[in-house]
Amino acid sequence: MNLIAAPFAHWLLLIALFISVGLILHAATRIAWFALSQEQLTGWFGASVVVLGFWQMKANIQPGLSFHLLGASALAMIAGRDKALLGLAAVLAADTAYGHGEWASFGLSYLMIAFIPVTLAHGLFIWAQRTLAANYFIYIFVNCFAASALSMWSVGLLTCSLLAASGAYPLDFLLEEQLPYYFLLGWPEGFSSGIYLTLLVIWRPEWVSTFNDAFYLTRKN
Repeated sequence: MNLIAAPFAHWLLLIALFISVGLILHAATRIAWFALSQEQLTGWFGASVVVLGFWQMKANIQPGLSFHLLGASALAMIAGRDKALLGLAAVLAADTAYGHGEWASFGLSYLMIAFIPVTLAHGLFIWAQRTLAANYFIYIFVNCFAASALSMWSVGLLTCSLLAASGAYPLDFLLEEQLPYYFLLGWPEGFSSGIYLTLLVIWRPEWVSTFNDAFYLTRKN
């Protein structure tokens, strides 16, 4: 899912890079660094390493077309939106340094596989807390499973649309040979995130910044 730079105009790559750098810096300034507990740091750093591991298990089909689990929504639930955006920037930089991406397209890749899924997961989390019942199953199935699956499908749809608009690949090829795989990947993405978060909220809830026992136990519906 790390995009290559060749199919895209230089102005688009530059704009995407400036936007991405701005988002990363904004996220960094919003984090209360000196107030972070050891548990929060452990959950954040540990989940970021797991995401980096997910990204190494990928299938390369064509230049600019590869498939791997994202883990972005799960990281957003564990660390919160701002720390997830910062963690994914570090993950993408490490993955690019390994030779799995191009620095020229770093900004565009970041927007596609980091900012979009994290924003979607965070928005769904806020909506669920405000409108749905305060229930453990709502958290797991909506905020973890459904958000992760939707993020994969959204990334796949936007990636195929971007590649088609750039002329990198024919639209028919992308719709027939690539987009269905993103749909299939949505299920293991949701399942792995749901299982991972379920285990964490049972055994290590202090590592999950978006999970609060008091909210689910004392809120009246």
